[in-house]
Amino acid sequence: MSSFQAPRPGILPAQSIETLIATGAITSDTPFDPDQVQPASLDLRLSDQAWRVRASFLPGRRKVEERIADVAMHAIEITDAGVVLEKGCVYIVRLQERLKLPKGLIARANPKSSTGRVDVFVRLLTDQGASFDDVAEGYDGPLYMEVAPQTFSILVRPGTRLNQLRLKAGDPPKLETRSVGVDLQGGDIVGFRGRRHAGVVDLDHIDGHDPRDFWEPLTLRRGELLLDPGEFYILASSDDVEIPVDQAAEMTPIDPSVGEFRVHYAGFFDPGFGTDEAHGAGSKGVLEVRTHDTPFLLEHGQIVARLVYEPLTERPSRLYGESGSHYQNQGLKLSKHFRAW
Repeated sequence: MSSFQAPRPGILPAQSIETLIATGAITSDTPFDPDQVQPASLDLRLSDQAWRVRASFLPGRRKVEERIADVAMHAIEITDAGVVLEKGCVYIVRLQERLKLPKGLIARANPKSSTGRVDVFVRLLTDQGASFDDVAEGYDGPLYMEVAPQTFSILVRPGTRLNQLRLKAGDPPKLETRSVGVDLQGGDIVGFRGRRHAGVVDLDHIDGHDPRDFWEPLTLRRGELLLDPGEFYILASSDDVEIPVDQAAEMTPIDPSVGEFRVHYAGFFDPGFGTDEAHGAGSKGVLEVRTHDTPFLLEHGQIVARLVYEPLTERPSRLYGESGSHYQNQGLKLSKHFRAW
């Protein structure tokens, strides 16, 4: 197996991902989309093959499809007309992309921002995988995704993108860890809570949904916000988030030291997010919050997460938002599927 040579340990930028595609380390059932390679990640796409399963699992020493045989309830063909994945159910979907990682590279997946903001829990699976979302050095095989819609049922098609893959050379150092506070003074509306009995969200229909049918706006009372167990909230960070052009960052989804709740499903922040150079100064981090068993009171500025910065192997050929983005310059913002409030 060939080795991948990088200028230094770090996260691979767009041009290196394109090289991996050109040399066959990353392949796909269908031609890659022109915008599939992001500044420091690769969007992954659903295939037409899925299963409704009765439980989540890790394959361990087995292949994913061997393990599916033990837990599958029925197979599903995802068609161009679209298939509804019901909230409260668990699905496994084969992805169109396949990896043949050279020596020296590992990979990690994370939900896309738009996926987390509609409360769809997704995790990457690989054959003989010992953990979710991580791809081992030298992995040669297919990719699968566990999909578990939590608040809304969703409509998907072959090619729908729910997660993204970040590739790493060597062992990149953690350059900085920043605390992230919550903004509860940003205006009349400080957040949104998902409606339990809303309709279906079509994940390929941009600006195609009336937010009032899916979300309840939240206003501040007594300077605090009470999070109810089992509910899903969209909130914003109290401080601006800026990712230098030669770095990327990941937000920790759960930090027990600041509270027993998840604050971010989609943890990747691309190089250039929130920077002047990429015309994004003033961008906030949007928080996708779900508390666990205990009601929890939040106050303005309270620390709810950590943002961990890592270097890229080299400056990316393009920055976040340069070719258009729904989330550069964002404040408190719902996913791209919804019209402005």
